[in-house]
Amino acid sequence: MNITALLADLGVDYSTLAGQDIPARSPRDGSTIAVLRSHTASEVQQAIDNASQASLQWRNEPAPLRGELVRLLGQVLREKRDALGQLVTLESGKILSEGIGEVQEMIDICDFAVGLSRQLHGLTITSERPGHRMMETWHPLGVCGVITAFNFPVAVWAWNAALALVCGNAVIWKPSEKTPLTALAVHALLQQAIARHARQAAVPAALCQVLIGGAEVGVALSRSPAVALVSATGSVAMGRKVAVEVAQRLGRSLLELGGNNGMIVAPSADLDLALRAIVFSAVGTAGQRCTSLRRLFVERSKFDTLTAHIERVYATLNIGDPLAAGTLVGPLIDAHAYANMQAALSQARSEGGMVSGGERIAGLGGEHAFYVRPALVRMPQQSAVMHHETFAPILYALPYDDFSQAIALNNAVPQGLSSAIFTNDIREAELFMSANGSDCGLANVNIGTSGAEIGGAFGGEKETGGGRESGSDAWKTYMRRATNTINYSGALPLAQGVSFDIG
Repeated sequence: MNITALLADLGVDYSTLAGQDIPARSPRDGSTIAVLRSHTASEVQQAIDNASQASLQWRNEPAPLRGELVRLLGQVLREKRDALGQLVTLESGKILSEGIGEVQEMIDICDFAVGLSRQLHGLTITSERPGHRMMETWHPLGVCGVITAFNFPVAVWAWNAALALVCGNAVIWKPSEKTPLTALAVHALLQQAIARHARQAAVPAALCQVLIGGAEVGVALSRSPAVALVSATGSVAMGRKVAVEVAQRLGRSLLELGGNNGMIVAPSADLDLALRAIVFSAVGTAGQRCTSLRRLFVERSKFDTLTAHIERVYATLNIGDPLAAGTLVGPLIDAHAYANMQAALSQARSEGGMVSGGERIAGLGGEHAFYVRPALVRMPQQSAVMHHETFAPILYALPYDDFSQAIALNNAVPQGLSSAIFTNDIREAELFMSANGSDCGLANVNIGTSGAEIGGAFGGEKETGGGRESGSDAWKTYMRRATNTINYSGALPLAQGVSFDIG
């Protein structure tokens, strides 16, 4: 594929971006498809200053007009969906249907945000004082920094940016060093949307910016008092660093970090349905989703049958070029991911696990590409390796005897993002979703752990970070709340019946 032509089709002028700092590599074959220049520390600070000024202008535009920009972005994304999806696949390694699906997710959140732009409402609250009214109002934060990971290189930015823009904020994007080209392409498409805006003079030039660089860019965003919110998606280790930097200045952070997701398969489960969900959840995006299924707890009488089915399907999966039709599993992102996978499998064996699969597929994609067979690991117990998230297609499976034991196993790890149960027993389903059930931010019944819709708030608990993005009322994260009390009486009664008479 001609990367220069693809970038040009998306509106990116690569000649203005070339450098020697950040290599963009394709996991398909490990080749370097571009090398970019990093932004300097002074350029990062200038971007923050410019965004601060842009936010002061943007917040005064009516929210529906701000929504119009997001609507136009969705329109441009529709026109370039397949081209951008190809770039996502080329740079991240996910199969083409997933790459295009990720762009569709961007379109969906744009639609959601456009509707939201007419519904940024607060509450009217009854006052205890006669002749008084209380209400809540919501106002823009200012500048939102967005740090994204390689596995969803464009959708996660859209989750944040679409909401942040309609809420009246400026956005600075620090993409993963592993997927910089997709960020530049999205930025170019956004410029096309701005050019179409009916009142384009109302859109400040620095409203949305992209900063290319390493961890130092994320640190700068996290430390700057001018960046009101830092939304960071990635590893737990990265999230801890961001959280500390932001907390030291008493700023606001939204963290979407590791997931070590579990599924319970109960005795009444439809095993055919469960099998389909298990395989997609465990091997989709080559196991490199934060919602990927990592731990499987199967009622003992069903364990041998179900794991045999999984092993059979794993052995026949179409693994190969992510751009080729019919491919179901593409490559790992890089050599580091492959090394981590093999280390985890070695540890699992030392802890009593029986490993099926997990090997590198020789010759596929060349020596610098890392295509692997998904691994199924039958474990005697939930040992140390299962408490750690390995970003690879490894599925640990173990039997359980009692439903309370299964819930305890699901909740026993430090992460708390996604979870699922397959059951036709309404009591088990309801218990799983109750306060005594799954402790995760996402708790699903008869669907897998992966593939969340944008209509619901997305995020998790514990080491996952506690953040919420996308649907429901996640928009409130991008705004500040004010409680207003209005006295329309001629008296001045005090709350709680306090008496303070000055004559």
